[in-house]
Amino acid sequence: MERRVLPQARRGTARATSWRKLALGASIALGLVAAAPLSAQAAAPSACAALQEKYPDWKGKTLVNAINPHTPGYETIDPKDPSKYIGFDIDLGEAIGECLGFKLTYKPVTFAALLTTLAAGQADIVISDIYATKERAKAADFITYSKVFDGVLVAKGNPKGINGINISMCGAAAAENTGYVEVPLIQALIPECKKAGKPEPTIQLYDNNANCIQAILAGRADTYINDVNTVDSAVKAYPDKLEKAIAVTIPYSVGIAVPKDKPKFRDAVLAALIEVQKAGTHMELLKKHGLDVNNFKEPDILTAD
Repeated sequence: MERRVLPQARRGTARATSWRKLALGASIALGLVAAAPLSAQAAAPSACAALQEKYPDWKGKTLVNAINPHTPGYETIDPKDPSKYIGFDIDLGEAIGECLGFKLTYKPVTFAALLTTLAAGQADIVISDIYATKERAKAADFITYSKVFDGVLVAKGNPKGINGINISMCGAAAAENTGYVEVPLIQALIPECKKAGKPEPTIQLYDNNANCIQAILAGRADTYINDVNTVDSAVKAYPDKLEKAIAVTIPYSVGIAVPKDKPKFRDAVLAALIEVQKAGTHMELLKKHGLDVNNFKEPDILTAD
């Protein structure tokens, strides 16, 4: 079978989807049509029309979303149509865009390049399962929208006995994405391991989640720590080879990144996200893509100030 390869720059275009179709489609997929919050959905268009009047600068525009499309459930290449992307973040971004009157195209980059791509003006927004931190807020403003629970992925049987981001990782090889917040958390274990007379953990850096998971499958790495939904997805894909050792809480939220010099755009995205949540769309999308509904959080803004 011939495999189509996406171009390196903008791949795919946003699928224009009405508010009612988006919420109804998610409900059909879940067999919950009768329970869909139709009154909330019906209220969304008028609220969004008001936002388009308040924030007219982006109505009718096409914006670029920088993504790292290797996170199942959040953003991946559509296996049925490799010219498109699918996932929670894709649908959420398009719902926000529809509310404000803009469409999205996509620029795939490595995870470490997401914020530099935004800062360089090569993208207008980043909706790609990126944790919002004070350090990252030096490069972009964030609108947070999801709680963070990390899973610790290990080989089946957990041969190293890893039970968290603690000294059980001493001597273990961890596969992580370049730029991930988990990297400094693991590095912070080095002095603890030395104090305990144990070998220090090592870190292998990769460009995407798929490569990290493959490192464990190939026996090159002992663990991979990332969003629990990503870890659960890996276990589901390889139930005979992988398992989740434990889930841990880390003090971050997932956020939408926008340029620091565009506070009006940041406020517009925040307002639209609030309407998406009021309409019940955010929660329906979590269910549609098999993500934990406990990830849901009301949005707020994180800046470096």
